[in-house]
Amino acid sequence: MNNISKTISRRSFLRYTLGATAAIAMPASYAGIARGSVVKNLKLHNLHTEEKIALSYFEQGEYITEALHDISYLLRDHRTGDVLAMDTGLIDLLYDLKSVLGAKQPLQVISGYRSPKTNAALHKKSSGVATKSLHMQGKAIDIRIEGIDTRDIQAAALSLARGGVGYYPRSNFVHIDTGRVRSW
Repeated sequence: MNNISKTISRRSFLRYTLGATAAIAMPASYAGIARGSVVKNLKLHNLHTEEKIALSYFEQGEYITEALHDISYLLRDHRTGDVLAMDTGLIDLLYDLKSVLGAKQPLQVISGYRSPKTNAALHKKSSGVATKSLHMQGKAIDIRIEGIDTRDIQAAALSLARGGVGYYPRSNFVHIDTGRVRSW
């Protein structure tokens, strides 16, 4: 028995896997219809700047440029103020994650974009910070969601199988990225 099955309830496991399976199994014709009618919303709370946003970033089959700018600004490097356009694959992954979890509350952001300068400084302090972190490419985020156990967030992210998932129980967050599928 693996560690994941020991840490989440059977109901949570079924909800995550059935939700992911349904999304994958949807016929292409239905997916096309759904894509055109889907409105994707996110609520984010940057814990370092205390900024919050709740917005639609995808409507009528297209990304909303202004909303993507707002998301990227909220996820900026809070130490330097540097902003980078965040990967839309990551933003969609956050949307899918909150949907699978049924989360209504904002995703609490610990770290979004990191400038190379910030990443180098953090790497000097901790061996857990990768020298070539995907945070520097706008393809990674560290989050938690109030009222949802980080083990459940980890399990849901793993069920989506769309990138890396790191579980940090001592720091109470989950790292999610759009790199290759892996976990730690």
